[in-house]
Amino acid sequence: MEEKIDSLIKEIPKKTGWKGILKEILIFVIIAFGIVLPFRVYVAEPYLVDGRSMDPTFATGDYLIVDKLSYRFETPERNSVVVFKYPNDTSKSFIKRIIGLPGETVTIKDNTVTVVNSENPNGFVVDGSYVTHQSLGSYEKKLAKDEYYVLGDNRTESFDSRYWGPLQKKYITGKPVVRLFGVGRIGIIPFPILSKFSIIPGNDKK
Repeated sequence: MEEKIDSLIKEIPKKTGWKGILKEILIFVIIAFGIVLPFRVYVAEPYLVDGRSMDPTFATGDYLIVDKLSYRFETPERNSVVVFKYPNDTSKSFIKRIIGLPGETVTIKDNTVTVVNSENPNGFVVDGSYVTHQSLGSYEKKLAKDEYYVLGDNRTESFDSRYWGPLQKKYITGKPVVRLFGVGRIGIIPFPILSKFSIIPGNDKK
């Protein structure tokens, strides 16, 4: 019996030294970064809305998870909300709604947005029932084959395609699919009304 106990004691490994602990921590960090970083780069990323350019759809403090994968396999649709790199300064991310699609002509006059395309040569009025803050001004733009016309839902506060022009598809990061924070506003964001930690300027008008 004593011989069996001695045998078991000899099989118990010695305590791991500080070098072993550091090694285990290093391995854990490498594995974690190997999983988390690719996920954030290619699949999903968190963003925080700061400002009013998308009121009332998105408000300051809304914490969004942005799907970065879908638009690798599909194209954005009209009325979809997208997160993208600001073309004139790609260190900044904006959130806006797609109004005009590639190849279309977008006209804004008296707070009415009209789109002309091959299917509608006489044009049609884009639904603006979600817009509660209108703005004055007239704009017209013919979009190239890879360009989108984007506007903020709060037209008086939004710095969008009216000021800096169309958005090329290469700048689109993805679409928000989950709202994690924002008092009373937690939930899944229905498509199409409906990404490191980033802040989306929501009151970005210059």
